[in-house]
Amino acid sequence: MNYGKQATERKIKSANSKARKYTTKVFLAFLKSLFILCLFGSIVAASVLLGMVKGIIDNAPDVDISTIVPNEYATTVYDSAGNVTETLVTAGSNREEATYEELPKNLVNAFVSYEDSRFWEHNGIDLRSIMRAVRGVLTGDSTAGGGSTITQQLIKNSVFGGGMEKSFGERLERKFQEWFLAIKLDGVMSKEQIITNYLNTINLGNNTLGVKVAAKRYFNKDVSELTLSECAVLAGITQNPSKFNPISGQKNNADKQKVILQYMHDQGYITKEEEDQALADDVYSRIQNVDTVTKETASPYSYFTDKLVEEVITSMKERLGYTDTQAHNMLYSGGLSIYTTQDPGIQTIVDEEINNPENYTAARYSIEYRLSVTHKDGTTTHYSEENVKRYHKEMGDNGYDGLYNNEEAAEADIQGYKSYQLKEGDTIIGESLHKTLQPQASFVIMDQKTGEVKAINGGRGQKLASLTLNRASNTYRQPGSTFKILTAFSPALDTCGATLGTVYYDSVYTIGNKTFSNWYSSGYQGYSSIRDGIIYSMNIVAVRCLVETVKPQLGVEYARNFGITSLTDTDYNPALALGGITKGVSNLELTGAFATIANGGVYTKPIFFTKILDHDGKVLIDNTPETHRVLKDSTAFLLTDAMAASMESSRKFSSSGPSSTSPAAKIPGMSAAGKSGTTSANNDIWFVGYTPYYTAGIWAGCDDNQKLTKQNGGASFHKAIWRKIMTRIHEGKPDPGFPMPDSVETAQICRKSGKLAVTGVCTEDPRGNAVYTEYFAKGTVPTDVCNNHVRATVCSVSHQLPTPYCPERTTAVFMVLPNGETGQTDDSKYAMPGYCTIHSANSITIPPGSYPYEDETSPQQYAPGYIPQNPGTTKPIYPWEDY
Repeated sequence: MNYGKQATERKIKSANSKARKYTTKVFLAFLKSLFILCLFGSIVAASVLLGMVKGIIDNAPDVDISTIVPNEYATTVYDSAGNVTETLVTAGSNREEATYEELPKNLVNAFVSYEDSRFWEHNGIDLRSIMRAVRGVLTGDSTAGGGSTITQQLIKNSVFGGGMEKSFGERLERKFQEWFLAIKLDGVMSKEQIITNYLNTINLGNNTLGVKVAAKRYFNKDVSELTLSECAVLAGITQNPSKFNPISGQKNNADKQKVILQYMHDQGYITKEEEDQALADDVYSRIQNVDTVTKETASPYSYFTDKLVEEVITSMKERLGYTDTQAHNMLYSGGLSIYTTQDPGIQTIVDEEINNPENYTAARYSIEYRLSVTHKDGTTTHYSEENVKRYHKEMGDNGYDGLYNNEEAAEADIQGYKSYQLKEGDTIIGESLHKTLQPQASFVIMDQKTGEVKAINGGRGQKLASLTLNRASNTYRQPGSTFKILTAFSPALDTCGATLGTVYYDSVYTIGNKTFSNWYSSGYQGYSSIRDGIIYSMNIVAVRCLVETVKPQLGVEYARNFGITSLTDTDYNPALALGGITKGVSNLELTGAFATIANGGVYTKPIFFTKILDHDGKVLIDNTPETHRVLKDSTAFLLTDAMAASMESSRKFSSSGPSSTSPAAKIPGMSAAGKSGTTSANNDIWFVGYTPYYTAGIWAGCDDNQKLTKQNGGASFHKAIWRKIMTRIHEGKPDPGFPMPDSVETAQICRKSGKLAVTGVCTEDPRGNAVYTEYFAKGTVPTDVCNNHVRATVCSVSHQLPTPYCPERTTAVFMVLPNGETGQTDDSKYAMPGYCTIHSANSITIPPGSYPYEDETSPQQYAPGYIPQNPGTTKPIYPWEDY
């Protein structure tokens, strides 16, 4: 039994042993499998991770590491004297480049000590800093600091746009690529280049990028002049430019400054004494003072720069094929150097005279008003100055013209309007009132030979914002009589065979339903030449010249060749001669058109810049202006001579004619020629003229087209302003005059026919000697003699045609009027008279044989009014046939 029991126990033990062995084997197999699986998994995971990392690195931006430098810089604008006039910036581009040699050692050390203490030692990434940053993330220790080196931050700013990823995965991907590129960059770029590029890249608040701009913005000094305390201030900004801004976040920045100075001391860059001196420096009061001055002196772009911006963007699109966005980005962040045509001295004179209140007899104000109101029922209504006008009409104020005598009156009127308009329960949710000085003016001056615009002013009064209404270039107004030169007289002389002496009959003139009239009150003048039409700005002469000689189609073609781009298909009509066009013209284009005449007939497109250099100093655009010939040089001279005469004081050859239009614009001691223009209701007044040096145009009027009544300044002040500006600009310059080209000759003609004068007839016009010397393009001197003057026998007493009863006779010169002209003109006063009404049969006895009448044998008595006849005929005998 014992044996059996023992055997059983042995069997049990054996079974247990086998079970344990099996279990152990299974467990070991499991462990082995698990190890293999984990190993495989690790290998797979590592492979996947390595593949991911490799993929991330392979997808890193394809950039030339050696060119990682700041790529967004402010654009600098220079005038013709090389002075900086504007800095064009947008958010992210107010940057100027400093060299390493310009950077103070304290500035470099301040950034290195706080941002990357092992910068000079590592290979682009700092593993110790990375591990410290990871540990901080895992433990939640926010004081552990970041792991990015200065090299990495340069990569982030230059390649990754500052690192603005939204998701963790994107940030992780960027971080791997950043490490890779940082190591690569450290291998090809010196530490000095890296730190320099970094300091030129960083955002230092107030839209200042880079330490060079920051030094000017906060301390008004060059970066090379920064002190230790100032260097520490700048180094404290970059971590959070908003929080640590030394102006708005002074306390935070001061705390950071202390930390940075401590780091610099701990790392051996400065001594304790230097640290204490820096801390004792009252640097923030200097910053506040500079900020105050900056705000006080900050001003919007000038009118010249406003137009320059437009011209540069257009040029980039047309010449370089840029889109609007590309051109805008290049202008504001491409670090361009734009060399303009602006003359600082001329611009100063123009601005002073346009804004001089002594040059105006009125200073009224227009308003731009906006009022938004939520009513009791929850609806919202928006009101403007148009509602104010309706309010005055409803109140019976028919004399309201939208202008106020002073700003206080405008504000009081708005208060009155609100009291009238607002009801109980109404809530004002928005309101603005902007007042503009009236009448307004604009001025453009350019060099006609080069096309360079030297100065412009787009409006009287303080300019409150950039890129606003520019009345010099972007406002279109009716040009009035200035257009006579461009659309009627220029083509007539240049193409149609007319001369300055060619005459048109100034009298009542109607085309269709439109009757044209002159601007003056001295009556119609009869025969008047193109020269007269220019000097005295005669409307009928211009319209008849356009309709009868030129034709509107040719007039439009010439205007467009002169550079006028605003004409439409509705402008082919007689009013074209008087500037009655659909859209109007800009001062810039009208001045450019007259510059064509000043330049001998060659149009040169006005330009505002000569060249644009890119950030590397290479020529991006060489702005050679477009040119083409519009007029013969002879035509340009003829027009110039006539317009020069319009600036001399004279009265038309007439018994009561108009005076020359522009003596008020005459420049003392300098040859000048020009043309005035006034619209029929005195809404717009112009004068465009030129000297041998410059062409300039002035416009004046009210923005909302109110008439220039005496209360609103009158219609003649603009010529005096033009004269004052041009007189100051030409001081000390010699007067070369307007030389006559070889293509011009002279001849004596009758001013009443434009033909060769008849001695003893044209010289004895009842109003004086009608013969004068005129200029002609060679080959156009007339060959016909005057046929508008005639000498006739008249009764010595009545000065009418003699009857047989007139005892004494003489001769006189009379005007032959055009067929069909019956209206009263100055010439019609001297037309051929009727028969004498003084002498009759009751007053004289005719001796036999005295006259060859019907019966020569005896004295004849004739009934009053009887006209003796030739024998056997009904033909009257005209006494002057004997002379």
